[in-house]
Amino acid sequence: MNILDISKQAFVIAFLLYCVAFCFYVVTITGKTWKNRDPQVHERKWGKISFITSTLGLITHLVYVATRWAWSGHIPVSNMYEFMSFLSLMIIMAFTVLYLIYRKALLGLFATPLGIVVMAYAAVFPKDVQPLIPSLRSIWLYIHVTLAAAGESFFAIACAAGLMYLLRTVDFKGTDKSARRQKLWLEFTFYSIIIVVGFIVSVFAFRAAGYEAVFMPKPTETEQSRTVEMVYNLPPIVAPHNSQLVSADSFLGMSKPWMEVPSWFKGESSGRKTNTLVWAFITGTVLYGLLRLIIRKPISEAVSPAVKGLDADLLDEISYRSIAIGFPVFTLGALVFAMIWAQQAWGRFWGWDPKEVWALITWLFYSVYLHLRLSRGFYGRKASWLAVLGFLVVMFTLVGVNLIIAGLHSYAGTD
Repeated sequence: MNILDISKQAFVIAFLLYCVAFCFYVVTITGKTWKNRDPQVHERKWGKISFITSTLGLITHLVYVATRWAWSGHIPVSNMYEFMSFLSLMIIMAFTVLYLIYRKALLGLFATPLGIVVMAYAAVFPKDVQPLIPSLRSIWLYIHVTLAAAGESFFAIACAAGLMYLLRTVDFKGTDKSARRQKLWLEFTFYSIIIVVGFIVSVFAFRAAGYEAVFMPKPTETEQSRTVEMVYNLPPIVAPHNSQLVSADSFLGMSKPWMEVPSWFKGESSGRKTNTLVWAFITGTVLYGLLRLIIRKPISEAVSPAVKGLDADLLDEISYRSIAIGFPVFTLGALVFAMIWAQQAWGRFWGWDPKEVWALITWLFYSVYLHLRLSRGFYGRKASWLAVLGFLVVMFTLVGVNLIIAGLHSYAGTD
């Protein structure tokens, strides 16, 4: 067994430990209502067990990073698999810091599943160790990416705390316009989360089945000898522009794509990425529909009793403190040091690349949040919605830009 095999096994073990820790946190919070139980004794006992388990997962996750770093010779953040794995590590680290500050087990109830989902998302990408392209061979890779991920991890905790605040305070029995609007947006938030889960499920399911479809570009007058294959691991609903299907496994009688991406979708992999997004929405919608059929009520309403006994003011404070900690770290990593690196790598501090633009949008969003919080008294429900929306902006910057928009940072999105 070589060091890379140890790294892969550490990744799996860390993931399983996080899953077990999440189950323990559920027992810690919901078990306080069991009969013949002293709530404080129960929370202390199971809270300690839960935190020890998640800490063991964090240590194992660090082993994954250290061993992969030792094998590759560089910090493992150079592609989507490595970066999303590193982001999940930083989310659990951020949770650990906030747990040591507040000593509240309820933090683990929403931090660990967030880390689990991000880690599962990372696992859908190729895990091969790749050599760094020339523009990445810099000390600024270590500084820029690690600080940006650290800041984003605190934004993730703020989002989860804000979501739990909303679940805790929204009146699900209310029938007025405001209550209906709050319930609708909460349900849409859960639907969005299930879309991500649907993407993970669809990729793993078809990968396990060994599905493959191969496209070739149609020859043109200027590129007669071009023979680059485009391989799909999901059934091709959307084909690459100006391509022909060479071979495809059978799936529900689907023998050819239904459509192809328009010519203005840039990048050779734009067809595959669009097809992946379509499958994410299809699988996520099916999963959402099945859950609604099983529980026979909106998912947000079904989840809300789990947070009924939580302190809403504490959740609001945790959300604010997380952003207050993450914002200066993100500013340094994603903007200041990123611009210094851009000057060294590309000869300019700013170039309006899509990832740069969305990093700026993210920074401006959280700047507005802090301004409203400190000068306009935005707190409670309004602040919580901003915290949730802010992390959606973060995830679009990390994932959506790579999948949808081609740019200088597209090397990070290869799949």
